[in-house]
Amino acid sequence: MEISKSNVFELLNITGARPSKDFGQNFLIEPAICNKIADVLVTNESDDVLEIGPGLGSLTHFLLQKPGKLTCVDVDAKMISILETIYKVSKVNLVLNDVRKIDLEPYSKIIGNLPYNITTELIVFLLEKATNCKQFVFMIQAEALNRFVELKGKDYGPASVLIHLLGSIKKQFIVRAGSFYPAPKCNSVVFEINVEDKYPRELVLEVYKLAKKLFLNRRKTLMNNLSNACGKEKAVEIFQKLGIPETARIEEISPENILEIYKLTK
Repeated sequence: MEISKSNVFELLNITGARPSKDFGQNFLIEPAICNKIADVLVTNESDDVLEIGPGLGSLTHFLLQKPGKLTCVDVDAKMISILETIYKVSKVNLVLNDVRKIDLEPYSKIIGNLPYNITTELIVFLLEKATNCKQFVFMIQAEALNRFVELKGKDYGPASVLIHLLGSIKKQFIVRAGSFYPAPKCNSVVFEINVEDKYPRELVLEVYKLAKKLFLNRRKTLMNNLSNACGKEKAVEIFQKLGIPETARIEEISPENILEIYKLTK
């Protein structure tokens, strides 16, 4: 069932559902946009696809037209009830739960319109736990994208290190606030993360843990932060081997250099 401006209010009135601020619900009401988002996800018949927070099923409708097995997880019982009514004879598997409480290992593709208030936390969690997922497609608050894309400066952080060591990230397109009901106060952005197995996942996750420590005190030099993590003598040795100036700050250091720093701490 396509969800649009012309039927969203009728559906909400029939079901008695209302967008929940607690769950960060903003329903997509532009079918063309939903179709465009679904097209970013590349699936085949062997894929197990997970949609996070389907809500009224705006995106679900188009995901069901793609190959693969679809599971939708939502923390809102009312939304799951609505989807059970709409898709009662469909191939979709509906799960009432918090995505952070389910087993993510079966899923090879994950897609979702993520709540703005837990965007970074949730993306990092998915990257850590969905160990067999090769493509993630997310829609988030547009201004939040920089913290996942940037590799230097104030927006560069541990999440970006994690993503770039796991694979690559690509911005797709902006979704205007008017494409939602209720309309949020900002635009959204759709992007994808592709896992390319550049390095062993276990190694990348350990490097991410180190990156979190090194980014804790951005105002201090990397030498200072690394000394706290592994001792001053070891930090000096690492800097000399890698040719890093002692005045360098963490926001000037690439993910690959952080990987090398991690290896030299062992």
